[in-house]
Amino acid sequence: MKRDEVGSVMTTEVVRAEYGTPFKEVARLLAAHRISGLPVVDEDGRVVGILSETDLVARQAEAAGPSRRRRLPALALTGAARRRAARSRARTAGQLMTVPPVTVRARATVAEAARTMTERGVERLPVVDEEGRLVGIVGRRDLLQVFLRPDHGIRDEVIEEILRRAPWLPPRGVDVLVAEGVVTLAGRMERRSDTETAVSTARRIDGVVAVVDRLAYRLDDSRLPARQGPSASPATG
Repeated sequence: MKRDEVGSVMTTEVVRAEYGTPFKEVARLLAAHRISGLPVVDEDGRVVGILSETDLVARQAEAAGPSRRRRLPALALTGAARRRAARSRARTAGQLMTVPPVTVRARATVAEAARTMTERGVERLPVVDEEGRLVGIVGRRDLLQVFLRPDHGIRDEVIEEILRRAPWLPPRGVDVLVAEGVVTLAGRMERRSDTETAVSTARRIDGVVAVVDRLAYRLDDSRLPARQGPSASPATG
């Protein structure tokens, strides 16, 4: 598992509930483990929903709502009102959970998981395998671990990756300086495309906050004509 993948930072010991877990048991799980939410799984371990403190509080609020709402005929209720009424009667995790669940694969990158959290407005993501089975959970704090790498570790990996992608470079052809996660690349390379590869490679390293490009090049290969493939042989009649 690569360090920039969710599987490398996720928590594998996951507090979970099943569809039929009683309401009070869910509340006890959240309180005992000091968490604000948990995934709901089916009998095969597949994630089928998410349950949070907000869901529990909303259920209690609906249950304690005006009696007039409960006396209205079912046909007079809007879809949202019917859902609220059903929530107020919920007794199990499956009846109360939010669906569909927002999940992430273990092979997804940390950046992809962070983007999903931001776009969907969630604080944690159940991690699932190819079959949708729960294998872990990742929260915002877990994703921040990649930025705790020491600068010397980042520098070593940047050098290793640049030389792996451009093995013709002399070992000291590029100076790499890392300070507080900011990588500065300096030196002279043969081609402009080499410098672009070096910068993009450094940006993908775990823990890199930013890359400062101070690389020069001898040949601007971006201006060279595109290579032509072998011309087709003339057809013979």
